[in-house]
Amino acid sequence: MSPADANADPAAIAIIVPVLNEAAGLSEFLGDLCNRHADIELIVVDGGSSDDSVDIARRCSANCGSATRSLILESDIGRARQMNAGAAAATSPILLFLHADTRLPVDAVDRIHAAVGGGAAWGRFDIRFDAAGWIFRIIAYTMNLRSRLTRIATGDQGIFVRRDVFATLGGYADLPLMEDIELCRRLRRRSDPAIIHSAVRTSARHWRQRGIWRTIILMWWLRALFWLGVPAQRLVHFYPRVR
Repeated sequence: MSPADANADPAAIAIIVPVLNEAAGLSEFLGDLCNRHADIELIVVDGGSSDDSVDIARRCSANCGSATRSLILESDIGRARQMNAGAAAATSPILLFLHADTRLPVDAVDRIHAAVGGGAAWGRFDIRFDAAGWIFRIIAYTMNLRSRLTRIATGDQGIFVRRDVFATLGGYADLPLMEDIELCRRLRRRSDPAIIHSAVRTSARHWRQRGIWRTIILMWWLRALFWLGVPAQRLVHFYPRVR
C-alpha cells in the first residue's frame, strides 16, 4: 500500500475532470461540484490550455471545502492521457470520469456507492441535455437506449469504475478518439455496467456549434467505422476538434 492509499478516504469518489480551454464555464462547473457533492476527491487534469483554465481550477480547488482532497495536474494533451494521469494520482476506491460541461445529479455520489456496493464493477448515468427542444430529447433518448443495448457508454455519460478494475485493465488506451468506447469494450467483458437513471445534464453547445444533424451523422459514421476496425488515429482527422 502506498502512502497515498494509506491516507485515502474509503468513502470518497475520485472525480477526474480532463480540461482543455474550458475557462468560460469552469468556475461554475467546479463550484457546482463543490457545493452539491460531499466526500469527493477532486482531480482536474489540464491538457495544455492556452486560456485561464489552470488558474481558475486552482482558485476553485482551494475553496472546495467539500472535497476530501483536491489536485490540479497538468499532462500531455489528449483526453485519454489526462484521465489516466488523474487516475494514477487518485486514492479513492472509485473513479468517476466527468467532462467539464456535464453536471451530475444531486444524488450521484449515493447512487454510485449503491451500485458499487451492490457488486457493480463499473457503470454510467443516463444523459439529458441542457437545451430545450424535441431534437435534444430524442438525441438523449437514443443515446441512452443505444448504451443499454450495446453496454457501451460515452464519456459524457459519466463513466465510473472501481479503481482496482481500472488498474487491472491498464486504464484508457492512448487513443486520440473513441477512448471511452474502447475502454467499455474491455469493461463489458468483465461485467455488465450499472445504469443510473438519474441523468447527468450535459451541454448542447458543441451540437449547436457544429450543426445538430451534421453532428448526428458524423458521430454515427465515426462509430461505425471504429466498430469496423478503422483506427482512431485515422478517424480523428474527420473529427472537428482534436481533444
